[in-house]
Amino acid sequence: MTLSTPPDTSVRTKDRRLPVDPERWPDVARLPRASALRTAVARRLVERALNRVPLRIRHGDAPRSVPEPGSPRDGAPTLTLHDPAAFHRRIGADGLIGFGESYMAGEWDSDDLVGLLTALAAHVDDLAPAPLRRLRGLWAHRRPAGDRGTVDGARDNIHRHYDLSNELFALFLDPSLTYSSAVFDTLPGTPEALTAAQHAKIDRLLDLAGVGPGTRLLEIGTGWGELAVRAAARGAQVLTITLSEEQRDLALRRIAAAGVAGRVTVELRDYREVEGRYDAVVSVEMIEAVGAEFWPAYFTALRRLLAPGGRVAIQAITMPHDRMLATARTHTWISKYVFPGGLIPSPDAISRESAAAGLAITHDEGFGDHYAETLRLWRERFLADPDAVDALGFDRTFRRMWELYLAYSEAGFRARYLDVRQLRLVAAGPDGEDAP
Repeated sequence: MTLSTPPDTSVRTKDRRLPVDPERWPDVARLPRASALRTAVARRLVERALNRVPLRIRHGDAPRSVPEPGSPRDGAPTLTLHDPAAFHRRIGADGLIGFGESYMAGEWDSDDLVGLLTALAAHVDDLAPAPLRRLRGLWAHRRPAGDRGTVDGARDNIHRHYDLSNELFALFLDPSLTYSSAVFDTLPGTPEALTAAQHAKIDRLLDLAGVGPGTRLLEIGTGWGELAVRAAARGAQVLTITLSEEQRDLALRRIAAAGVAGRVTVELRDYREVEGRYDAVVSVEMIEAVGAEFWPAYFTALRRLLAPGGRVAIQAITMPHDRMLATARTHTWISKYVFPGGLIPSPDAISRESAAAGLAITHDEGFGDHYAETLRLWRERFLADPDAVDALGFDRTFRRMWELYLAYSEAGFRARYLDVRQLRLVAAGPDGEDAP
């Protein structure tokens, strides 16, 4: 029998680690059960993996190492382990979920969090030998059944993220309250250019969908209403649907303030429950929340709702197909703490599922560098006013979680692990059109 280390439920305050609320963050406040052997193996594997990556490791208050000029680690980001034992124990028990929870607990830091995560993402295939990657199931957790994107499950998943607080999102988004990648005129992006870049993104999607005077437009995923406002300003008649009550309420106020309430209807409704036919359907970074099990239902709904000659325009985050398949089978830190039930699709999956539903892709353009800049601006704004986050009732553990989420996402795009694409789809066959 293997003896396990009992769970550590103490509140950790040494070094930079501050108290963690055990009721709000039970898996962060306590260390997981893990055998001494498993922890030792994890430490050995992690150390070997990190040695393959251009970064520096520092233990607590040890003197900062200075690599030789010109060496691969010269100028590399530093991973500072305040509590190496806790760090390795969490990874040994829970893999990458433990890596994220260790950051939330303050057990490690970095002088360049995005740089560190970018280096890890860029070398993801080198972190473990191929035989060990096949043993992923020994520590990777299955996704909770309750997170499935059923009609009821999708409402709960959306509530857990988008209903956190409108005020929280307003702290780091630009005044358009657009929570998806912008398209900048030039890179790098600047705070002053962000709103115009968000409008440019929206206008490109509306152009792809052919939205103009008299267009019957369905938007799947309202956000806070900016796309609906701009579509209505073109003379379209808009039905926009959301599962977030917080978003619906604020979107209605913003639509009224813009003077287009007569041309926009906002409904709390699942995409599978919509009826009618529309000249244009637009969906911005919503497919990521659907879940692979329900992608056929999503694309079937797009096809069913499209009027003859109509167009669909979607914006989607994507990842390589092999990585999508590996992620689909496991519960990740992102799915546990940020986006329950979601899965980023691959371009191959989008092509296959859309074709199966009777849709043909007639435009496909990626702009991942723009998302990296969008996320950088969001992260910098979020970190600029921690007191404002605290005033909304979010504690330090949440702030570290949200910082890691934004940095983790930015790193994915900088390492080309992730991309974001705008696609136009039309009905295949006699009801479609050969759009240029």
